[in-house]
Amino acid sequence: MANEQIAINPDIIRWARDRAGYDLDTAMQKFASIAAWEAGEASPTYPQIERLAEVFKVPVAVFFFPEPPQLPPIRDSFRTLPDAEFQQIPRHIRFLLRKAKALQLNLAELCNGRNPAKKVVTKDLVLNADDRVANAVNQLREYIEVSLAQQTTWKTDDEALESWRSAFNAIGVYVFKDAFRDRNFSGFCLYDDEFPIIYVNNSDSKTRQIFTLFHELAHILFQTSGIDTKSDEFVEGLPEDDRRIEVFCNRFAAEFLVPREAFEDRLAGREPTEATATALAAHFKVSREVIFRKFLDRNFISQEQYQEAAARWAAQKKGGAGGDYYWTKLSYLGREYVQLALSQYHQNRISEEQLAEYLDAKPKHVETLEAYFARENA
Repeated sequence: MANEQIAINPDIIRWARDRAGYDLDTAMQKFASIAAWEAGEASPTYPQIERLAEVFKVPVAVFFFPEPPQLPPIRDSFRTLPDAEFQQIPRHIRFLLRKAKALQLNLAELCNGRNPAKKVVTKDLVLNADDRVANAVNQLREYIEVSLAQQTTWKTDDEALESWRSAFNAIGVYVFKDAFRDRNFSGFCLYDDEFPIIYVNNSDSKTRQIFTLFHELAHILFQTSGIDTKSDEFVEGLPEDDRRIEVFCNRFAAEFLVPREAFEDRLAGREPTEATATALAAHFKVSREVIFRKFLDRNFISQEQYQEAAARWAAQKKGGAGGDYYWTKLSYLGREYVQLALSQYHQNRISEEQLAEYLDAKPKHVETLEAYFARENA
């Protein structure tokens, strides 16, 4: 049976390949017969269909649809990103965008279309580029119910990141992680009024991930998806309204995590040095770069000093290492999302195969994943 060809609509194979950003020549390096499959001259076997699904990042079930799914292009969500910039996004980052969209759809299915959070920030708060950043920050601080005093008591950057992740979930925003394998991208968000999600680059430092969370949350409150890149060069080429949004998102994240008055109080009597930046960064649980940017904004240091330090610190960061597959999977998906999927499974609302799809895992790994989850939450 494994070698038996399975007749499927050739248009679906072509749709999956195009959606994944592969031209035919590149795809043939992975599937020697794909040209024949797309021409309807031959059909793949079931193991080959599984491999197609893995490479093109779509569910296996899609290949058994009568027609290609009618899904809007992911590009449509990113109105503040120029077309030229979007086209330069590497294929593996586009895979993550599609993976994120699948997780967003999973949430809608698991929750019957209604966010389970007691309050959903997209329904209660909206940002406008004409807003004063400080006012917007104070409004969110009150809404998210995490005080600055509480923020500064977290002992480690890991504790801070996981605490913010839980706080976001409590206001209806799901946070997922992955190793982007590209230091030029820190994260992105996909806006939805019911299930907004944020994706962060797990290879970044924890403090950089925290900044990305708030930059992307600001995008969500502008009711638009966004991508956080390390370089802001593309911002200058944006239309004025979109440029103002990008600038606002950066200022919003910086002001929320390091409020002006609190920053000036902690800085009093200290020189604007790297040692001071390190101390203040540890206090507020942010990166040294955020503090140095505040030094730059106040003309305490030059643009050259800021750029040199930022480049040096970026070079010191280590990419995310491998590790235990199961712990990594749980960390990337987040305990709230995993709990949602497991609860539906144990209520017999989804099958084990469906659970595996929701967890982006093979069925043989599901039992062990659940055991790890139980240990983590014991």
